[in-house]
Amino acid sequence: MPKAARMAWIAFALSLVTVNVWAQAIDSDTDASVRRERDAEGEFQFVRLAYSSNSYGRRGGGWGGRQRWQTDWPDAEHHFSRGIGRLTRVAVADQGRILTPMDDEIYDFPWIYAVEVGYWYLDGQEASRIRDYLLRGGFLMVDDFHGTWEWAAFVASMERVFPDRPIVDIPESDEAFHVIYDLDQRIQIPSRQFIYSGVTWEQDGYTPHWRGIYDDEGRLMVAINFNMDIGDAWEHADWPDYPENMTALAYRFGINYLIYAMTH
Repeated sequence: MPKAARMAWIAFALSLVTVNVWAQAIDSDTDASVRRERDAEGEFQFVRLAYSSNSYGRRGGGWGGRQRWQTDWPDAEHHFSRGIGRLTRVAVADQGRILTPMDDEIYDFPWIYAVEVGYWYLDGQEASRIRDYLLRGGFLMVDDFHGTWEWAAFVASMERVFPDRPIVDIPESDEAFHVIYDLDQRIQIPSRQFIYSGVTWEQDGYTPHWRGIYDDEGRLMVAINFNMDIGDAWEHADWPDYPENMTALAYRFGINYLIYAMTH
């Protein structure tokens, strides 16, 4: 299908979507378990996955009074959501939402974001729920984990989700890389520490990888952004010192994943 026709079809499909959802956020001045709900209207609402941290030595748990899954919250979703509103015709809810794997509302959302998954731990029940969500048509984007150790920790839980499905490199031809933007550029999107150190990699994660897990029909269910930090690029989109080309690419990847999730 020509790209112009494909984009017109996507715009038409999204115009049919009308979803009224409840927003939910965590107050940074209170305990992380305290949530407040707000009305939010839109075709898309940013959903962040809350998870238990692994217990492998000192690496597990939280830091600075926060859990790992809260990294970059709420600025990452705020900036990215505003970017979606500017760059697409998708109506975006003003507030993001935080859900656990066991929340029944998880099935109401086509796209979920999980950060620092090198520290997550999904038990058998949570893994089963994530598997069911994905096989029903959901999409999971994971981000901000680096190096050999964090990869192993990520895979340990993901293998409970899909013990029978391989993690593979996303091919260049996959529609997720072309549904809106043609994402032919492959650079390592770093955390903000790059501003001070000039180093784009963390630990031994020298090479960025775009990997995924597919269903039986060839639909991408899990987008795995390894050895990069797309969330930091969203969070610091208004920092003059963070490279514009990296932020722009991070927005394009996120928007492509989002539109793919909403149309597949």
